[in-house]
Amino acid sequence: MIKKVDHIGIAVKSIENALPFYTEVLKLELEQIEEVATQHVKVAFISAGNIKIELLEPTSANSTVAKFIEKRGEGIHHIALGVESIEQRLDELQEKGINLIDKTPRIGAAGANIAFLHPSEANGVLVELCEKTVR
Repeated sequence: MIKKVDHIGIAVKSIENALPFYTEVLKLELEQIEEVATQHVKVAFISAGNIKIELLEPTSANSTVAKFIEKRGEGIHHIALGVESIEQRLDELQEKGINLIDKTPRIGAAGANIAFLHPSEANGVLVELCEKTVR
């Protein structure tokens, strides 16, 4: 079901302020920055070997990331697991009674199909399923 840990999402108030720690101090490579208007976030993908770090900056006070930062502060927001056949995986999880935030996939950063499981299912951790097309 799970291919790998695809990325770790980190909620930040400002990508511009957070980025130097990752690129200058840790010497990791910035791959891209993009805005995902439907999610009200700007994201920066940073390569960290076989996993990516995704910095998430809210672009609206109504974004779920803005609400997360307001409630919990900056920090780890989610863990994304790479999957194949995301729709099939969601169907299997629903059949097992798993509480899903997204019952059908939506488009996330880099055009990936994504869906979130409710944090109550993973001991308070927000888990994202992520199906990517080959880039």
